[in-house]
Amino acid sequence: MRGQLVFKDGTKFAGVSFGKPRSVAGELVFTTGMVGYPESLTDPSYAGQILIFTYPLLGNYGVPPRAEWESKKIHAAGVIVSQYIDTPSHHSSTMSLGKWLESQGVPALEVKDTRDLAQKLRDSGAALGKIVIGKSIPFTDPNQRNLVDEVSIKKSFTEGKGKKTIVLIDCGAKENIRRSLLARGVKLVTIPWDHPLPPDTDGVVISNGPGDPQTAQATIATVREAMQKKIPILGICLGNQILALAAGGSTYKLKFGHRSQNQPARLVGTQKSYLTTQNHGFAVGDIPPGFREWFVNANDGTNEGLIHTKLPFMSVQFHPEASPGPLDTGWIFDHFLKYLK
Repeated sequence: MRGQLVFKDGTKFAGVSFGKPRSVAGELVFTTGMVGYPESLTDPSYAGQILIFTYPLLGNYGVPPRAEWESKKIHAAGVIVSQYIDTPSHHSSTMSLGKWLESQGVPALEVKDTRDLAQKLRDSGAALGKIVIGKSIPFTDPNQRNLVDEVSIKKSFTEGKGKKTIVLIDCGAKENIRRSLLARGVKLVTIPWDHPLPPDTDGVVISNGPGDPQTAQATIATVREAMQKKIPILGICLGNQILALAAGGSTYKLKFGHRSQNQPARLVGTQKSYLTTQNHGFAVGDIPPGFREWFVNANDGTNEGLIHTKLPFMSVQFHPEASPGPLDTGWIFDHFLKYLK
């Protein structure tokens, strides 16, 4: 079945459907990662977005078991690829990408020149668009919704039996954040984005998540309370922006965002850079009082992390838990946990 990718400015690209044959609207973004499409598609940070993969082949190693996903379902609204491979070859593959997308109700198109799509978004910025297969639908802006509320859990749960209790505020947390913390022997309490902190909290981790950080006002208030109590805090991705807002800083929307597995984050005060996995469309603007930049992006100079000059508050814009991507920054978790002793 044939379909179209339609930009709000009227630009159209013809394609062939290989997912659920239905129309969907969202924000068009691109990722340059060469691997990790199951992790990317199940990352809640992609909620409301039509994801364009610039790597030319997708689907060649199929879909891994549920235990290896980053959430319980696909969160991307739609998928665009250059060439879809319907004959996966991998020992852990459970099904083809096309069957997975269809079973999850996610439309996908094979559009041959995804390089042209990426160049258009790079030049004009992230844009509203839609996949049209059959009946057309209106354009919608997912950033006008409270996407964090849509993807966050609704009820708290506890894992692990460590002596220290870490509270993970779920704004759309990837599973590997939980895995990374539990592997370090902590008791982990995961709470919804708008719930108060439990009384026995030893440390707080603010997760990644989708959309504009300004919509997560309940989380910002909770983080502000944790700061007043001087509870150690680590923010990840959206958590970096939420910590900045809670401390009096500002955020803004990037032109086309950072979505890849090779973003260079330079440790401020050194010439050392780390290869990082990133997925965000917003960034920290004004650095809040009492904080300094911890990391900066070596490509465009944007903020990649904050650290307080005196108190145990820190955050990174990238994903130290990786999945997919390089494991270079897993030490961030260890650095944070030192403050709990």
